[in-house]
Amino acid sequence: MRLISILLISIVAFACREAPPRAAGAASAAVVDDFGATIDVGRVPTRIVSLNPTTTEILFAVGAGSRLVGRTTYDIFPDSAKAVPDLGPGIRPNVEAILGARPDLVILYASSDNKPAADRLRAAGIAVVGFKIDSIEQFRRVTRLLGRLTGDSARAAHLVDTVSATIERVRAATAPLPRPTAFIHAWDKPVIAIAGGSFMSELLEIAGARNVYANVPLPSVTVTLEDVVARDPQFVLATRDEIARIGASPAWRALRAVREGRMMAYDADVVARPSVRLGMAARQFADLLHPGAVR
Repeated sequence: MRLISILLISIVAFACREAPPRAAGAASAAVVDDFGATIDVGRVPTRIVSLNPTTTEILFAVGAGSRLVGRTTYDIFPDSAKAVPDLGPGIRPNVEAILGARPDLVILYASSDNKPAADRLRAAGIAVVGFKIDSIEQFRRVTRLLGRLTGDSARAAHLVDTVSATIERVRAATAPLPRPTAFIHAWDKPVIAIAGGSFMSELLEIAGARNVYANVPLPSVTVTLEDVVARDPQFVLATRDEIARIGASPAWRALRAVREGRMMAYDADVVARPSVRLGMAARQFADLLHPGAVR
């Protein structure tokens, strides 16, 4: 769950059994996914497999959670998701397990690792759609598309508007404040930093700070500790466990922010996923960096 920015997906389906028709006057469900495929679902899917925590969260938020018949091991929010059958990993998924769930819609993360699984599922007569979600705008886009695919565009639009409103409230509160620099730690051995292409870097900017790796257009980047020291961030942001480990590491004491105790722990369950809690994540960063600024 470390970085990644990542997240992903949505799907469409070819019904294994008769599904209810899309309501008259409903918007077309045709979408182009991040595999470059165009999918058109004429009927509302009733058996959905979502193999990405982000899209699973979105589906529950738009009222389609009860239609889920499969998820990944890491899809644990909301609590209701834990009752959905666990089909294993979301990267290089178990195609046989997916087929066994008899889905009429499968949502995959649109990575090259998942392309073979998408091809096999389509060959079996199941419509598949894949999305990457590395930015806040991609979250908005995928949420709207999932609303179209599941037959409730209005609810999806309301979700996007609600999350966006919280984000903009945080942005407005921090806009006049000083903007300290920060390093967002994502992984160790090798050291991986959250970079400018990640929604987490966007959240940091919204919260009133600057990512020292904002100039790197990727979601994350492998770096050396020496390079982090050279960029001299005023703050280090990491998960609680990583903060404890970094603080106890003699090597990391080369970083001034570590020596001076300017390390802050974020909740990865909230912050490390570009989903329905993006507004909460922006608020969490702001509360760490500018306590009391957001009311």
